[in-house]
Amino acid sequence: MKLSVLDLVPVFGGADASYALGQALELAQAAERLGYTRYWVAEHHDMPGLACTSPEVLLAHIGARTERIRLGSGALLLPHYKPLKVVESFHMLASLYPGRVDLGLGRAPGGSAHVSMALSGNFLENVRKLPESLRGITELLQGNYEWEGEPVTARPTPPVTPEPWMLGTNRKSAAYAAEFGTGYVFGQFMSDLAGEDVLPAYREAFVPSRLCPEPRAIVALGVVCADTEDEAKQLAGAGDALFRNEGDTLEPSPLADRKLLVGTPNEVKARLEQLSLLYGVDEFIIVTMIPDYRKRLRSYELLAEAFWNA
Repeated sequence: MKLSVLDLVPVFGGADASYALGQALELAQAAERLGYTRYWVAEHHDMPGLACTSPEVLLAHIGARTERIRLGSGALLLPHYKPLKVVESFHMLASLYPGRVDLGLGRAPGGSAHVSMALSGNFLENVRKLPESLRGITELLQGNYEWEGEPVTARPTPPVTPEPWMLGTNRKSAAYAAEFGTGYVFGQFMSDLAGEDVLPAYREAFVPSRLCPEPRAIVALGVVCADTEDEAKQLAGAGDALFRNEGDTLEPSPLADRKLLVGTPNEVKARLEQLSLLYGVDEFIIVTMIPDYRKRLRSYELLAEAFWNA
């Protein structure tokens, strides 16, 4: 089984953004050393508790200080951007770090309504145009994009094309991934749908492309690992407020035990193995929101040890 890292680049406690970004680099380097497959960073805007507004800039920094781990966006928020600029940026990354770059795309705003308007104007209209944007992305990645009948190339052209992935929490995002022939990452940690209700629809509707000849799926989960079950529960409780919006109810979700796996490394490993069979996937991308950088890193270390050093 493959494990990967999704980093929201949180700003914990009294830290500032510079320190949080330094911790992102430390986590990426540790993930590479521990055997994780990918390190992805999320995009958010004008959110005091999250430090990454530009995944491509942070990934360029991290790529220069790592050697093998795949680097990607989880997700770059496509409604805010023109396809050409997105692919130019990720072609640049893929030219710097050949064979290591993933282009993960999402359709969320990543911030408040006002910050979305400040960033890209009418966000809902941009979401409506998402199929057109996705078509542009895939055509640019394949080198067959045209504007008013004239060919346009997203340069520099890298030796290995970035892998495209669509991220989402529902059947709509799965349908886009299937239609445009990309990999699909199901965000179980944020979804009230179960993976077995979403992933089969992606696989059944999948249209093969040169970029992705057959369906490929990853599931994103929250994980908190500690040496004891009690400690893991305490850490999970401390991090819970980081996912809870003001006004949210405290009633547990029916899928709470899938959104966030809490326990000792062997307990979490056993649960991941069960979900792997249930969902038909061989890779999970893990987000760990423990409000302590050292203990967050230790959670990733313990999980890696359970899988690869048993």
